Amino acid sequence: MSRLQRRMDRPVRRVLPRSLLGRTLLIILIPLLVTQGISLELFYGNYLKVVSRRLSGSVAGDVVLTLDLLDRYHAAGDRDWITRRVRERTQLDMNWNPGQILRRTGSTHVLGPMDEDLAEALRSSIGRPTYVDWIDDPRAVHIRIQMPDGVLDIGAPRKRLYVAPIWLFVAWGVGSTLLLFLIASIFMRNQVRAIRRLARAAELFGLGRDIGPIHPEGAQEVRKAAIAFNRMQERVFRFVAQRTAVLAGVSHDLRTPLTRLRLSLAMIPQQGTIRAGELQADVADMIGDVAEMERMIASYLSFARGEGAENPVSVDVGQLLDEVASAFRRAGGVILSVSIPKPVDAVLRADAFRRVLDNLLENARRHGGRVALSAQHDERGVVICVDDDGPGIASEKREAVFRPFESGRDGGTGLGLTIARDIVRAHGGDITLQGSRLGGLQVRIVLPL
Repeated sequence: MSRLQRRMDRPVRRVLPRSLLGRTLLIILIPLLVTQGISLELFYGNYLKVVSRRLSGSVAGDVVLTLDLLDRYHAAGDRDWITRRVRERTQLDMNWNPGQILRRTGSTHVLGPMDEDLAEALRSSIGRPTYVDWIDDPRAVHIRIQMPDGVLDIGAPRKRLYVAPIWLFVAWGVGSTLLLFLIASIFMRNQVRAIRRLARAAELFGLGRDIGPIHPEGAQEVRKAAIAFNRMQERVFRFVAQRTAVLAGVSHDLRTPLTRLRLSLAMIPQQGTIRAGELQADVADMIGDVAEMERMIASYLSFARGEGAENPVSVDVGQLLDEVASAFRRAGGVILSVSIPKPVDAVLRADAFRRVLDNLLENARRHGGRVALSAQHDERGVVICVDDDGPGIASEKREAVFRPFESGRDGGTGLGLTIARDIVRAHGGDITLQGSRLGGLQVRIVLPL
């Protein structure tokens, strides 16, 4: 698609609905309106013209016949008899106005082809000055004809010239369109509801929440998608359960020899021989190495296992931050300030998110010394910031530290920030790094509500 086409499509996209239901209903509504418009044009543009010409010709024929009779018979009483018989047979009401002169000819035009057809029929068949009044009398159309000795006023009932009021057909067209649109709306709403349920289930599944299998409903394609989603969900959960079981066995197998090493080191005589004294430094180093290995194994297993086993619950974010800050102070950390927003509840895995905050605070203390913890609530959700006064990280390296096994210090596993990002993104949020107001690094967590 060219740049010009994209520019032309932008205004159209702003007008079009964004939801599938809105666009589908628009696809249904536009053809209905076009069909009704075409029907109205065909009926009132063609059929009505033909019928109007025939009705006007019929009235004009009765008027011509009446005039011929009046011209043929001039005896006393003939005129009254003719007008009376015409009134009875043709429903044309005739009044004689002797001595009057018709001062206006033509027709008072109204909407519709009837006035033009009647005026043309009278003009072509009578050959005398005529005036057609459609306005003065709401029940009849008055045809005034100039006679040699006066004006003949003929009142033709409107029902002899009207096919039907146009508003009846318009009301029928609009009513049928609305009825069909309502039926289509109900039907499409049920179809879209199934798609929305599938999208919601996929979103919750992506956040690690077990909502169970969804009930297939809707069209055949949507049902197949729901069945495929249930199968995928079952396979993923089965895979996670198998992997967790394997990791639990690996954890047990690795920690057992480490525990034996720790016990063996602890049972080495601490005093009594010169050689035991010489081994004091080596034993202390070996105990530190065993502790480091246990910590690294715990980090690797935590990274591989994930945090999906814990069920999300509604948590007061401010209270959680206060508890984490208090625990950090008890562990000897220095927090310059703690800014907690008004009570805001978010659906979190409390233990997993607490480990994220503990890890971030520990990293801040390790690389800096002084830490500031703050949180604020805006339209995006809850924003939590951990600032330190350490050396920071260069902007071009900030994304790299989130990759597994990328450590900024010697001896680290490089999984702390990786696990933190996985947990935060499992909650539907994100974690980023930027410069701190304390001069070091700021870790910024955004969580949706």
